[in-house]
Order: sequence, then structure tokens, then C-alpha cells
Amino acid sequence: MEIGVSTASLFLREYNERALEILDGLDARVVEVFLNTFSEYTRAYGEKLNNYKGGLKVHSVHVVTTQYEPQLFAPNQRAYVDAMALFESVMSCAEAVGAKNYTLHGRAYFKRSHTIPDDMDRYIQRFNALCDLAEKYGVSVCLENVHWCTYNKVGFFSSLKDQCPKLKTCLDIKQARLSDQSYADYIADMGNRINTVHLSDIDESGKLCLPGKGKFDFEDLFKRLKDVGFDGNMLIEVYKDDYNDYKEFVPSLEYLRNLKEKIF
Repeated sequence: MEIGVSTASLFLREYNERALEILDGLDARVVEVFLNTFSEYTRAYGEKLNNYKGGLKVHSVHVVTTQYEPQLFAPNQRAYVDAMALFESVMSCAEAVGAKNYTLHGRAYFKRSHTIPDDMDRYIQRFNALCDLAEKYGVSVCLENVHWCTYNKVGFFSSLKDQCPKLKTCLDIKQARLSDQSYADYIADMGNRINTVHLSDIDESGKLCLPGKGKFDFEDLFKRLKDVGFDGNMLIEVYKDDYNDYKEFVPSLEYLRNLKEKIF
């Protein structure tokens, strides 16, 4: 188990090549690579990143949701086939860079009232197809709780996990808050299927910030994760305007790692 940083935290500040060099210099140790666009969804790009990652371990890859993920669940068969081709190309990129997990958002919903869909049979079939294809590349598909996407309500994962035995999860605590759902309830819903955790903090004014600079109770989070047997990696994931200098990641990493050693 290690705590590192997602390159999404540097999105629109740096491209991944430079982001990896910066995070390696900050002793991030483990990263999630946020792939930005179609030209990065290739094996060649994954191989290229190996020249920049230094001592970093790539835990997972993540893509821009709206570029193809909604079509992975579309009823239009042609759109689905095209999206699966893009997904497989990303799996090849993940394999090349050594990532073992893929963080999935799925469909995008712009009406937050969305709950469990009526077409669950198609969802289950598509999730299983994604997991089977990813497995060929040594990758696990991890469905992330996201307030504007597929898993935006507690209960969605538990409604299909028995029929999707290979599907794993990614817990994002800021997204739980944005969904008006308790992260503790998401942990209970995901159980022992959590492979990845996205970490962030929130200050007294409600603004997102780096871990250790706000009021979030990470000790409680870590204890709850331990209780369900979590032993994966955790990544700091904030946005580019939530900090000033890259060096600010260092005390956050130290704070979280010290707490991890105390709890786990």
C-alpha cells in the first residue's frame, strides 16, 4: 500500500510527461496517469511515458470521460463497437506503462436525479465485457463514484456486483460529498472491491485543498478502509487551482503516509 498523486492534479498546468518528472522529484512514489486526449490513448504513448516516470509506479490510468466512456453503455451498437476499440487501445497504453487499474466514470448524467437505470441487463453485460477485455492486458476496471456519472448514488454498485464479479471500484471522497452521499456509505456499498482511493481535503470555507490543510477526518476514513480489507493505493487528486506550488504536495504526502502507518 502506498500513497501518491494523480497527474490529474496537474492537468492544464503540465502534460503528463512533465507531470511525471515533477511528481517523481517530489517522491510521489505511485501515480494515476490522467490521459488527456485521443493521441495519448495508445501503446506508443504508454511506452513514451516510461521514459519520464523515473522511480514512479503507475497504479492506474484514467481518461476524459466524455471522449468515449458514455458510448461504452450506449444502445447504438456501432457507437459501442467504436468505443470498445478506443478502450482496448487505452488498455494497451496501460499495459505498456505498467498500470494495473483503469478508473471508469461510465455514462455522463446531467440531471442529478438519475438513480439505478432501467436497462441494468445492458449495464451488466457491458461491465463484464469491459472487465474481460481489460483482464487480457492485466488491468482491473474500477468504477468510480462520481456525482455526474454512472455511480452517483449509494446502492448502484451493490445492485450489480454479484453479477459482475471482476468489476472493482475507486472511492473518491470529494465526489461522495458532491453527490450529497456519505463516503462511509460508499465504502459499505463497495466493500472489499475497492482498488483505488482518491484523496482530497476541504477547508472551513468549503474549498477543496490538499490533504492536511483542511478539516477532513482522514483517520476515520483510513479506519473504515481498513475494516473492509482495503490494501490498495491511494492518490491525492485535487484541481490545478487548489494549491500554488508543487512543493505543497510534499507535506501532504508525509502527513498521509504517517497516518497510514499508524492505522494500517
